[in-house]
Amino acid sequence: MHDRGIVTSVKSVKSVITGTGIAVGQNVVKNDALAKIMDTSDEWIRTRSGVEQRHYVNPGTGSTDLGRIAAEGALAKAGRTKEELDAVIFATMTPDHFFPGNGPVLQAKMGLRESMPTFDIRQQCSGFLYGLDLADSLIRSGKYQRLLLVGADVHTPFMPWHNNWDATIGRSDREATPEEYAENTKIRDRTVLFGDGAGAVVVEASDDDARGFLAAKLYTNGSNIEALYVPGVGFRRRPFVDRAQIDASEYIPVMEGREVFKQAVSKMPESVREVCASAGVEPSQIDLLLIHQANLRIVEGVAKQLGLPAEKVPHNIERYGNTTAGTLPILFHECLADGRIKPGMLVCFTALGSGLHWGAALYRT
Repeated sequence: MHDRGIVTSVKSVKSVITGTGIAVGQNVVKNDALAKIMDTSDEWIRTRSGVEQRHYVNPGTGSTDLGRIAAEGALAKAGRTKEELDAVIFATMTPDHFFPGNGPVLQAKMGLRESMPTFDIRQQCSGFLYGLDLADSLIRSGKYQRLLLVGADVHTPFMPWHNNWDATIGRSDREATPEEYAENTKIRDRTVLFGDGAGAVVVEASDDDARGFLAAKLYTNGSNIEALYVPGVGFRRRPFVDRAQIDASEYIPVMEGREVFKQAVSKMPESVREVCASAGVEPSQIDLLLIHQANLRIVEGVAKQLGLPAEKVPHNIERYGNTTAGTLPILFHECLADGRIKPGMLVCFTALGSGLHWGAALYRT
């Protein structure tokens, strides 16, 4: 900095991830179970998405419940207590309540300091990525020293097959009625993809120049909202929810699959190249590319566009499905746990989701 003509150097503060934790729904639901209640098959789902199973929460379990478990795991891994946190960032598209957001709900459930600020962010599948950049920026600013970032979503309330719930999770042999079977089949292209899960990280200030976040590039294009959105239950409607919307399944996400695929395999590689350029590295120097787990075909398409070999692009969508804000932290946690991520590696996070929101972030472990 400059002070009366005297130039002095100040060591820059960086942010590092010191702990991770995850939580998933209690019920493992394989593709064959869904084939009992809609016109689908294990082969149909695997071929189109790569999903083999997903985890569903029990009724009454919300995204803050999974978020709390993941958060407590992250704190334990970081060797920190909840009293040492300065703030919380919660990324979700499936909050427990319409309002308030999940931040204060998690604060109460974890018994965090009553005056602790919480941030709720809504970038859907890109929520955790946006949260990483926000956490890094807040720490670099000097305002906070230690943050908890949670990405969590539960999708089972979107699912229309509640009359078939016990059969779906193996507690009943009841067959779906022809009417239920037909209704479930109408939206199979979306509902078979999703699972319930959460991931959390503790992000702390550090003066270690050898590790930490290097750069991030985030983008939004609101002109393509209808490629992936929920058409109903919004405050432009009067009333904002009614029986007609429910009967028309307007509370369930609408997705133009081909358009989302096209945008994903274009925008994510582009953002990876741009974040690498800003950090002065080449995409080929990335040790692990962690891609939002929306669809295995998208993961493979992004890797192909960047010319990265399969061993550099881990995936777990086959076991969890798409947990939206939970996919990146869950994948990061697993790669740390099984040793795929080692000290000194260059890790790149990238995601694209409803909005459209997308981007990439570079992190040195």
